[in-house]
Amino acid sequence: MKRVVVGLSGGVDSSVTALLLKQQGYEVIGMFMRNWHDETVTLSDDCPWIDDSNDALLIAQQLDIPFQVIDLSVEYKERIVDYMFNEYQRGRTPNPDVLCNREIKFDVFLKAAMELGADYVATGHYCRKIEHSDGSFGLLAGRDPSKDQSYFLCQLSQEQLSKALFPIGELLKSEVRTIAEENGLHTADKKDSQGLCFVGKISLPQFLQQKLDPIQGDIIELPTTLQRYIDYASLHPTAENVVELAKPFVYSREMGKKVAEHQGAHYYTIGQRRGLHIGGRPEPSFVIGLDVEENIVYSGQTDEHPGLNRYALKIELDDLHFISNRLEIIDLDTTTYSIRIRYRQALQEGCVYIKPDGVYILFKEIQRGITPGQFAALYDGEELVASGVIAH
Repeated sequence: MKRVVVGLSGGVDSSVTALLLKQQGYEVIGMFMRNWHDETVTLSDDCPWIDDSNDALLIAQQLDIPFQVIDLSVEYKERIVDYMFNEYQRGRTPNPDVLCNREIKFDVFLKAAMELGADYVATGHYCRKIEHSDGSFGLLAGRDPSKDQSYFLCQLSQEQLSKALFPIGELLKSEVRTIAEENGLHTADKKDSQGLCFVGKISLPQFLQQKLDPIQGDIIELPTTLQRYIDYASLHPTAENVVELAKPFVYSREMGKKVAEHQGAHYYTIGQRRGLHIGGRPEPSFVIGLDVEENIVYSGQTDEHPGLNRYALKIELDDLHFISNRLEIIDLDTTTYSIRIRYRQALQEGCVYIKPDGVYILFKEIQRGITPGQFAALYDGEELVASGVIAH
């Protein structure tokens, strides 16, 4: 009998994951990861770890499976939280959920499971794993298009994927709820968790203030008529122009006017709308640029602002990661893929170009809010084949 350790989070998805594996004849062990201790930065009582741990324990008791709690808070701080601080300090926007899967769930947690003699680890992700004819593994989008979570696993390796099981990947969320209800699972009606992986719903500035001090600065609103926007619009979205099209816009305070103040440029992200506290403007304001050296936040009105929309992005060569070992970097050149640059974004058609200084993606349609530090994931049909950190 194959042994599998399920990451029981206290939610309905991992609960049904454990149930299905037991029904399929696996020897199932439930394990709850406690990765965060500081509750002062969480908003209200969203997903407090004690409640989640108790729910996970109740599910283990219902399913009559062994259960234990593992504290990975040291590793989580070193690999995820410190990484977040460093990225925000540089004016970039990290994706901790992607890193959490690569560094915690399918590394530290996986190793702990292997020490228990497990053959696999399983999670409640809405995605699917396949084995190709050559013995390599592929990661497919989940059957439920509204819940597909393959993007969050875009940094997994072949070794990690070989040990992973995703039992609910073939199901719709509604079907998962139904299975939980029909089997009387304690978590059948529990709301889905939100916010930062293992931390919960947070006040980001308050969270970042643990290490990044508030520094008052100016918010400079930029008009839509800057010469650089005119120059950019004159570039045809072609392979010959992809390097220029991927370059970020660079601003100075003289280009616009002060409309508000902020408490630290490192607290903001490209495309952000909430939390700017800009009043008296005809249209909603968005963050279109950050200068952490000068502590300036640049804003523009509406998400159609030219400073927020570009045709191309760049990934450093060293930051490109392949899930499928059937591909090499040269295979990507001039190949069209479906691209996702943030979770829940609809797939966007884009062509990859390999240059001596990096990997460039040229989109068929202009993209809003290309954000340094986030991940671009490349899909070949349903299969996620590669990903990389957006450089600019």
